[in-house]
Amino acid sequence: MNSLDWAVLIGYFGVMVAIGLWSHKRVDNVSDFFTAGGRMPWWLSGISHHMSGYSAVMFTGYAGIAYQYGVTSFVTWSLPIAIGIGIGAKLFAPRLNRLRSRLRVASPLEYLKDRYNIPTQQALAWSGLLLKIVDVGAKWAAIATLLSVFTGISLTQGIFITGAITAVYCTVGGLWADALTELGQFIIQLFAGLAMMVIAMSKLGGFSSLWTVWDRLPEGHTDPTAGPYTVTFLLAYLFIKTFEYNGGMWNQAQRYMATDSARSATRSARLSAVLWLVWPVVLFFPMWVAPLLVEARKPDASDSYALMTEQLLPHGLLGLVVVGFFSHTMAMCSSDANAISAVFTRDIAPVFSKAARTWSNRSGLLAARLSTLAFLGLSMALATQINSPTFKDIISVVIKWVAGLMGPIAIPFMLGLLRTFRRSGPTAALTSWAAGLLAFYFTNYNVDGSVKTDVALQYQVALPLAISLVLYIVIGFARPEDTPERDAIIDKVNWGDGDPDDDGPAPASDAAIPAQGGPPGSPVPGGPRKG
Repeated sequence: MNSLDWAVLIGYFGVMVAIGLWSHKRVDNVSDFFTAGGRMPWWLSGISHHMSGYSAVMFTGYAGIAYQYGVTSFVTWSLPIAIGIGIGAKLFAPRLNRLRSRLRVASPLEYLKDRYNIPTQQALAWSGLLLKIVDVGAKWAAIATLLSVFTGISLTQGIFITGAITAVYCTVGGLWADALTELGQFIIQLFAGLAMMVIAMSKLGGFSSLWTVWDRLPEGHTDPTAGPYTVTFLLAYLFIKTFEYNGGMWNQAQRYMATDSARSATRSARLSAVLWLVWPVVLFFPMWVAPLLVEARKPDASDSYALMTEQLLPHGLLGLVVVGFFSHTMAMCSSDANAISAVFTRDIAPVFSKAARTWSNRSGLLAARLSTLAFLGLSMALATQINSPTFKDIISVVIKWVAGLMGPIAIPFMLGLLRTFRRSGPTAALTSWAAGLLAFYFTNYNVDGSVKTDVALQYQVALPLAISLVLYIVIGFARPEDTPERDAIIDKVNWGDGDPDDDGPAPASDAAIPAQGGPPGSPVPGGPRKG
């Protein structure tokens, strides 16, 4: 990178901070900070949902998969995500929106204390928080790895730079800042991705390379599944991503909650699904043809895309592509930070602090911003250890840890929204959660803590979710715990489920759910403004 590339990068950072400061004016209470007050346009929510779903791991870990195995990187990753979000557009998106509009909550998990009980809510909140620290730590490490390739700065320095800039805009502006910066990041990535694709095609014979280059690539490069990414892995990943990208990891749920209606949430999900189906193809094409253009230096080929951009792109445009790397990582990390802050301040803190149950708008906002900073700091600290033997490497964390542990956390949260599973109560939720976590451990590790090396990847990620799902359903039928109070919660988020456009009054009262740990009938502290 030369001075022109650095100017582009620094200018991008400046714009992101400016958007965050401007968004600060739109944040008056915790509802604005966590759910944009339910005023986000569906198209902005859809773009934000898409951008918050992937990071620089796309240009490191998945670039390595594309380099080694070809189109399976798309077939076993972004394609199942697109299908999963399409399924969730009618199944989950409108119901998640009704959590805010009908139950008056500001955190995705806030309804769980009434749907199940407080121990269930706390189990899901704490385990999800810890998982997200690891997940976001992997994202910081991925972007720092790319930055080190281009600039030579250390991993720790790269993590600090990206984390500090992200902390500024997402802390002051909340979800509005996240969504607006993600819109800007999407526009930047649009130009950068198309430029990279066009230049790669020009090096391989022009536009015709779209259909002529495949015979020149390594054998098996066009196979839809290859290596450890088998058909079984694809099916497992489809199931996992249907839960994860429809709200199971919380930040995507916030995008649906932020829209003004269930209908808008559905439209938002459909837009995100289309983007996941189309845009990754543009990004992946240069990665698929990379074996013809560069020779990767790392065994996992995670440096192939960075090497290709250095060799092919002129200065200035190189800076724009580097900005594209940052845009994805900062989008995901800032959205995760906001979601974790919501869960901590709305679900965890009130259980341990009486003061948290009666926070004013000002106190609630201060707590939200401080917890956002704390989460970012912890994830940045962990990022420096991502390549340690405990975590192995970046792609291992993202695929194995996140995919394997997400299911047990997401199943009680997501399925608890549906009438079909109204019989599943706290026993089903906690048992399925605990059994899923244990299944992950014993699938991946021996009793003494050493890593197992003889278990296929598809089983490592699929077994925890499968065990958790079966137990949640079976225990619900064997030991039903549905009550009138729990049924009333389910009815509120399902009223109109035959038509997601129906946002009329729910059959029961729309009074606010009591604050966590507060007396019955007390309002949610700092809750959404009515009207």
